[in-house]
Amino acid sequence: MIKFTKMQGTGNDYIVIDGRKKKLPGAKKLTSAMCDRHYGVGSDGILLLLPSKTADFRMRVFNPDGSEAEMCGNGIRCFVKYIYDNRLTGAKKLSVETPAGIKKLELIVRNNKVDSVIVNMGEPILRRDKIPMIGDPGMAINESLHLPDGSRFQITAVSMGNPHVVIYVEELDKFPIEKYGPLIENNPLFPNRTNVEFVKVINRNEVAQRTWERGTGETLSCGTGASAVTAACVLNKMTERKILIHLRGGDLKTEWREQDNTIYLAGRAVEVFRGEWLG
Repeated sequence: MIKFTKMQGTGNDYIVIDGRKKKLPGAKKLTSAMCDRHYGVGSDGILLLLPSKTADFRMRVFNPDGSEAEMCGNGIRCFVKYIYDNRLTGAKKLSVETPAGIKKLELIVRNNKVDSVIVNMGEPILRRDKIPMIGDPGMAINESLHLPDGSRFQITAVSMGNPHVVIYVEELDKFPIEKYGPLIENNPLFPNRTNVEFVKVINRNEVAQRTWERGTGETLSCGTGASAVTAACVLNKMTERKILIHLRGGDLKTEWREQDNTIYLAGRAVEVFRGEWLG
């Protein structure tokens, strides 16, 4: 039996499991079973809570296909809400160890529970060898990507600890993301595969975003994706540094601050229900 809590941040839903005292058997198989929306709990992934020697807590993120993600902006907000609401800490500023580095978070608390979270997502990584992306040294900003079906997109590649490709489109709602998302995710240019953000710029302070997540498919929201979109919009001179991003699951606020070159992400986190996995 495994106790879990189902949570969501702007529609990006996760299963949170406290693994500090009990080791999970067969994490890949377990993740696939629990994330299944017909035969399991249903979620965009599993967040595993672990002790850390370098931060307050440690987070591992598993995608529904069993692969492990480096970081998750919506997930980490749910993660720290779980920690605070379950009285594992009384601090309103936390550090969380992830494969993408240590992330610092500020908790906005109302009625003794976390309502929203501000995440220091860190500096955007723009060097293609660090994203990683195959090709000549430098950055991939408004670069042409040719697909096997003959289509071509202008892409900007950014890593927020995990790889992202940002593409601007006019008809966002009608765009066939289920066709092009997997083609770009699995393109040979990206040795670790990539997440893909399709974006429509509304004005200098506002954009709309749809996300194809690596190992998951289209999701209602993506925090690291929203951060990558912010960097891409500034680099392509399409928006200001502080923007509101409309996702299918709700809104996120982001800011790429010049003084420390880091991106800040703000949004809500919500507990949906608790349960026990007997499988």
